[in-house]
Amino acid sequence: MVGALLMRGMLAGLVAGLLCFCFLKVYGEPQVDGAITFESQLEKAKAEAAHAAAHASGAAHTHNHDDAQPELVSRETQAGLGLFVAVMVYSTAFGGLFALAFAFAYGRVPGALTPQAVSALLAAMCFVAIYLVPNLKYPANPPAVGEPETIGLRTALYFIMIAVSIAAMVGSAALKRPLAARFGDWNANLLVGAGYVMVVAVAGLLMPAVNEVSDQFPAALLWRFRIASIGSQLLMWSAIGLLFGALAQRALARSA
Repeated sequence: MVGALLMRGMLAGLVAGLLCFCFLKVYGEPQVDGAITFESQLEKAKAEAAHAAAHASGAAHTHNHDDAQPELVSRETQAGLGLFVAVMVYSTAFGGLFALAFAFAYGRVPGALTPQAVSALLAAMCFVAIYLVPNLKYPANPPAVGEPETIGLRTALYFIMIAVSIAAMVGSAALKRPLAARFGDWNANLLVGAGYVMVVAVAGLLMPAVNEVSDQFPAALLWRFRIASIGSQLLMWSAIGLLFGALAQRALARSA
């Protein structure tokens, strides 16, 4: 049965990937193009300022064309085929992992919840734990933001925050049953939510902040880029949760 659920999860992720690709192509890529244009203009302005300073000081200024890096992948390919492949692989992989998580959680969730309800609840938890909370600490930035030397550090901090968020979510959910037996379902839900928020809040305060957004970068463009990032993740998890729930409901009904 796990294999059947896995195939349905990957199918749901495939459909979610198509939806995300369309969304990012329409709303996300224009923000990336705007960020790249800003970066190009900023680099051009720096080069012109350096040239003017060298000219004013009387120093010789030569252009070294050998330092220019060749474009390995064109921007058109990045925004087309590259985006499509990346989104489809990403969504399909998460769809399969979601199916495995569902197979583990179904039957262990307190209350008589249907497979569709469990799928929707699990998708909401995944969106919060895997993306929303880590994104609050380390929000997504367009290509023009950030220093190349700190990419490794920023990536490591982001994944650490994801790991802490997932661990806090799993740990708090595991406490739901004993808390419900002692304090009731409603109070147990409040305690579980408060425990999760407390753990991630403390982790967010202890982990170092990363703010490499230039004051010159357009705030409206940065806001639209981050909204596009949040929107694509919300769309992906919503599509996986709802579509997989419907597929799992039919599969489990036939199995029963």
